[in-house]
Amino acid sequence: MPDTTEYWLQVLHTLPEAQRRWLAGAKALEFGRGGPTRVQRATGFSINTVAKGMREVREGLPCNTPDRLRRSGAGRPSVEEVDPETLQALKQLVEPSTAGSPMGALRWTHKSTRTLAEELTRQRHVVSPNTVGRLLEVLGYSLQVNAKSKEGRSPPERDAQFLYINKQVAQFQSAGNPVLSVDAKKKERVGDFKNAGHTYRPKEKPAQVNVYDFPDLAVGVAVPYGAYDVSRNRGFVNVGMNHDTAEFAVESIRWWWRRYGQRHYASSSGWLVCADGGGSNSSRSRGWKWHLYKLSQELSIPVTVCHYPPGTSKWNKIEHRMFSFISTNWQGIPLESYATVVNLIAGTRTRGGLKINEPLNRQEVAPPSASWACGRHVAYSLAEGCEVQADHAVARGRGACLRALRPLHACERPQGQASALSARSLARGQQGDLLS
Repeated sequence: MPDTTEYWLQVLHTLPEAQRRWLAGAKALEFGRGGPTRVQRATGFSINTVAKGMREVREGLPCNTPDRLRRSGAGRPSVEEVDPETLQALKQLVEPSTAGSPMGALRWTHKSTRTLAEELTRQRHVVSPNTVGRLLEVLGYSLQVNAKSKEGRSPPERDAQFLYINKQVAQFQSAGNPVLSVDAKKKERVGDFKNAGHTYRPKEKPAQVNVYDFPDLAVGVAVPYGAYDVSRNRGFVNVGMNHDTAEFAVESIRWWWRRYGQRHYASSSGWLVCADGGGSNSSRSRGWKWHLYKLSQELSIPVTVCHYPPGTSKWNKIEHRMFSFISTNWQGIPLESYATVVNLIAGTRTRGGLKINEPLNRQEVAPPSASWACGRHVAYSLAEGCEVQADHAVARGRGACLRALRPLHACERPQGQASALSARSLARGQQGDLLS
């Protein structure tokens, strides 16, 4: 009998309401004396439901099951039928046009379903927060986040600037020269701190991190500066440990050349560097121009720099071809040490074949010249003898190009002319002669 009871109970919970009642009544009749009580305890039904099922079974079950389990029109009428003005009152509360009235009831209040229900009840439209949520769906409303779609005023030469940059990239690639996309990633605090994202771990056993992210709890700060080879889909990240300066940015490019660039572009006749218009590689930074010129002088290779116009940094290929995948790779993992940062960046891979190499730039073991201290200024006098050629085709637009050349020999330089011109051009870079 226990096995039989278990079987019919398993079937019972799969049936509609009327059929469950009939089965319970049939089993009560089958059990005989004390059957209704046994069925009530086994199913949890009320004794009246079991008795009703017994009576229906005795009288005979219907031949066909009705399409509806309950008669049409049953249940409480909706709020819209009882109080048709509720929808209009709710619409006036949530419509954006009401924001223009400083005297509105919810002008400066977060419009949650609870606050909307309280305000409607105050206006004698009694509803619950759940009903407000349902009515908002009827009106076509849903929870929305702010959409970043408003851009600043675009200058008329913006399209020509991008066409020019694209033309430069195509020319350098066709000549077999490297095209680098460079930028500094957001600084990361190294230590047992929360890192946004999710990782698979045993249930109820998340990684334990510090409650606060105070600087004194950190091991240090990681400053990733990246160089992305557009042609080869290869990345290089130099992790600094103090400041993101122009000298550090150029030193990162030098590391890329020494470790990887000269291996693949030994016979290159020039470089193209695509960078944002701000930060350590700012178009207005004399330090960026000076140190990049010194690198060009050291390697005897011309370096052409294309700065993206203001407000278009996300068009820099390193942003969406390398940095975004690094952020995805280390999401949810606390960056507890510099080794963790280096290994997570070096372990970033994509289906498109992206590979990233990364050294750790330790200030304490580097020579004094490699100390990336902030606040260092490049004096105007250092520009003496620096040969920098501006591309006047786009130099007057915001987001022009700068070409840093190795200096000419004294016998090749016009007497008393090139030095003064280059010094004045570098010093007045913000006035349109160079990148601005």
